[in-house]
Amino acid sequence: MTTDTRKRVKLYALNADRQWDDRGTGHVSSQYVERLKGMSLLVRAEADGSLLLESKIQPDTAYQKQQDTLIVWSEGDNFDLALSFQEKAGCDEIWEKICQVQGKDPSVEITQDIVEESEDERFEEMSDSAPPVELPPCELSRLEDISEAIVSGLATPLRKEKLAMALESENYIEKLLNLFHMCEDLENIEGLHHLFEIFKNIFLLNKNALFEIMFAEDTIFDVVGCLEYDPSLPTPRKHRQYLRQMAKFREALPIKNQNLLAKIHQTYRVQYIQDIVLPTPSVFVEDNMLNTLSSFIYFNKVEIVTLIQEDEKFLVELFQMLTDPKTLAVKRRELILFLKEFNSFAQNLQPQGKDTFYKTLTTLGVLPALEITLAMTDKKTKAASIDILTSIVEYSSSTVRDYTLQQDNTTDPKNMLVNIALVQMLNDSEPELGGAVQLMGVIRILLDPENMLASVNKSDFLHFFYKHSIKILVAPLLANTQGDKPAKEDYHTAQMLGLILELLSFCVEHHTYHIKNFILQKDLLERILVLMKSTHTFLVLGALRFVRKAIAMKDEFYNRQIVKFNLFAPIVDAFIRNNNRYNLLESAILEFFEFIKLEDIKTLCTYFVEKFGKVFEDIEYVQTFKSLKTKYDQHQERFKDRDKILDNSIPMIRNIRHRRDQRQLEEEEEIWFSEDDDFSDVPTSKTDLDTSLEVVNGPKLNSSPPVSTATTTTTVIPTLLQTSVSPIIPSAQSQASSPQSPLLQQQSTVQGQTAVSSSLNNVNNNSKGTSGLGFGDTNKTTAEDSKSIVTGTIKKGLVDYEGDSDDEEEDESANTPLQKKARLA
Repeated sequence: MTTDTRKRVKLYALNADRQWDDRGTGHVSSQYVERLKGMSLLVRAEADGSLLLESKIQPDTAYQKQQDTLIVWSEGDNFDLALSFQEKAGCDEIWEKICQVQGKDPSVEITQDIVEESEDERFEEMSDSAPPVELPPCELSRLEDISEAIVSGLATPLRKEKLAMALESENYIEKLLNLFHMCEDLENIEGLHHLFEIFKNIFLLNKNALFEIMFAEDTIFDVVGCLEYDPSLPTPRKHRQYLRQMAKFREALPIKNQNLLAKIHQTYRVQYIQDIVLPTPSVFVEDNMLNTLSSFIYFNKVEIVTLIQEDEKFLVELFQMLTDPKTLAVKRRELILFLKEFNSFAQNLQPQGKDTFYKTLTTLGVLPALEITLAMTDKKTKAASIDILTSIVEYSSSTVRDYTLQQDNTTDPKNMLVNIALVQMLNDSEPELGGAVQLMGVIRILLDPENMLASVNKSDFLHFFYKHSIKILVAPLLANTQGDKPAKEDYHTAQMLGLILELLSFCVEHHTYHIKNFILQKDLLERILVLMKSTHTFLVLGALRFVRKAIAMKDEFYNRQIVKFNLFAPIVDAFIRNNNRYNLLESAILEFFEFIKLEDIKTLCTYFVEKFGKVFEDIEYVQTFKSLKTKYDQHQERFKDRDKILDNSIPMIRNIRHRRDQRQLEEEEEIWFSEDDDFSDVPTSKTDLDTSLEVVNGPKLNSSPPVSTATTTTTVIPTLLQTSVSPIIPSAQSQASSPQSPLLQQQSTVQGQTAVSSSLNNVNNNSKGTSGLGFGDTNKTTAEDSKSIVTGTIKKGLVDYEGDSDDEEEDESANTPLQKKARLA
């Protein structure tokens, strides 16, 4: 494979969105290919020598040479290809080969006439055998005739080609610009209007060769001047004045490469022409009539990014100044604005080029630089920093996560990039919170498990976030919900709380374990529902949406929290305050309860009907609440049937099971969550936590005093043994027919002992205020008799009062880590 830099090229293909896709970098050659029976263009990748392109040079294919280093052509229908050469000499050499095959003069810019019409139109044009277009003499008196001649040349693609060749070969554009100067000097407004129409239609020819003439350094301002005199406007525009006086080029660092400087100036001016000077884009967009102009700008931007990347000293010096504490704020703003523009140009790169671009920035230290510029008070500096961070995270969020994890244990949490972004989001002073919304999107991408490729990266980053960052996120929410209604009700604070709720809702949906832990520690559900009393409806809807996300997880942990703290009360109060108004809030609350009905969430259904059923019993314009009452009645009927069965068999075990479901599981859940992560440094309400402990460990519904442990022991054990041992004592015949080894007998004994111990420990754990006396000694003495607990008859009586199955509880036990099991036991 040749290493001649003259033949080094990038291969591009035009996609359906009229954007150039980078197909790779390699070396081009022209040679005879036996399989294709002709001379062909071959491009082999410089990385591995694989074949990127094998294209036969067809005698009737139109090849275009653009900007001295580009060759563009079409293969088949709607499949455009382009070769971008590193050096002009290589482009000229391949162009000569193409022209040699087609029998054309290498001095031409296009080898064939492009014909895109139907067969009938082609036949009509062929019969005309269109002669070269003859333009009128370039004189002031003939400007109207020139304008009409150019308009007529736009009728067909063939005449467009002839017209473009005439304009180029006769130096007609330069002559027209001379007439422009004369008209301005003479204040010939009519002539200036004709020149506007002439140059507008020259743009519609969509020819790169003409663009290169018009956008040259010595002609571009005159072209812009012609486009100032729009006949439809009462006064001419002042585009040249803006480009020369208002638009000032600031060099953040001196650029020594003159080619780079010229390319930057040209690209800015051409972009201004496309966006501002030319008529409304809708005139051209329908037929992609200015796609060549877009391609011209595209390749210019790619070339600028490439030239800057190749100048290593320039970028190294730029990042050194950005991170230098001695750099003045004004200078740092210019540097970050340059970096923002540089990053904007890089968005035109293809994925391979983008990957190289962002790796270069990361290696040079763009993330430490952003830590400094994000925290600056200057609005332009901060806005540019947010834009750069957003583009980096959108392209490669793992880069930012890896950098953040490297900071853990080595950097003050206040100075970590993620925490700086959170602080800036919460302190955004803009009325519409534009920067805060952008940063919220950045944090959301970083927290999204869907784009966390490595499981280690995922678990480590989430652990980092819930250890160092979530406290910063929820601090304004906790501070504003300490009472029974929001402390601040201004619009800015409400908007910020809405963003926080949106992020927390995302966490509930995607981070099951970590967010549950935090919600339990901080009573977050209860605090968020304080916002249901806000005067801002969008904030009320945000709080409701959070709870809706929680119950959508179908996790009994959230359901028990809602029941325990009576968290439907704020939602019901909001519904009552809405007073049956037909609005978004009412629809959202109705959908909230409709979801509970459709998913048949028994815990919440029972809680809602028993607590709030009478409030909604008269509502008939929806069937949601009647359906909930019906489901509740059906549940109660099933519970009564179960109670009858248990009363006739083993009532004591039913009582043990019932008491375990109500209280033991909740205590185990709180032990589990309270011993994991430490959130003690986040402020919370001590009163609320004390209340929650009373709910968990409080007295039973009846008013009788608590029973002591000793009393329970003497009462429960005889009843249990009398009920369970007698029916399963094997007969002598059965013992003889199925003998067991001593080992098997010993195993059965141990299993029975374990079953009784487990059941009695459940009773012990559910008794509030125990004196430390357990059932261990009693269990040892009754080991043989306890085999009855594991029989099929007894298992049949272990019915879950809450609707959960034994299998579910066994699964939960199996999934519990060994250390947790040891603690719970």
